[in-house]
Amino acid sequence: IPRRACIAELEPIVADLAALHDYVDKLLQIHMKSTNPSGNDSQNERQQSDSNTDSTFEFEPALEKSGAAAEPRIRTAEAPKTYPLGMVLKACPEIADYAVNGIGNWRDLMITAAQVRGYLGVSPSAYEEACHVMGQEIAAIVIACILQRAQHINSAGGYLRVLTDKARAGAFSVGPMLMAALKANGATARMTG
Repeated sequence: IPRRACIAELEPIVADLAALHDYVDKLLQIHMKSTNPSGNDSQNERQQSDSNTDSTFEFEPALEKSGAAAEPRIRTAEAPKTYPLGMVLKACPEIADYAVNGIGNWRDLMITAAQVRGYLGVSPSAYEEACHVMGQEIAAIVIACILQRAQHINSAGGYLRVLTDKARAGAFSVGPMLMAALKANGATARMTG
């Protein structure tokens, strides 16, 4: 890779690495299923739902430095609901202004949210914890919603930590937050349009 590679030179490399990641992930899943035949269906379902091939945060740097064992991803009793990306972007259009090449998929949204969190004053540890507890897609939606209402939020980092604590306790769902942003943005669009 050249020291100053352009995007056109890097895109094929990124695609190859993503394909390699997907291949290794599938091999690991097959290996886990074959080495643990006594596992029940709920264990297999959990393994499948926790594997995220579009992951932008594969490791927990703070845990690697401290030598602590990684905790399993915390999930509420209900599987996280996914929302259409188009709906998220309609509710929170400001996040698209921060994307280099626009937001065309969930990976683009997660990468942009990781960038925007710094602009909002959210610490890396607060965002990593939110990703760990909520899942990366939901944490990205939350960052997009926080950005959309940034002028009304005094401490975006503190707000994210409170939402993360609620999610850990099973008392947070991004749905109402997203619907409120959609409603507020729709009302704004009607007033200006």
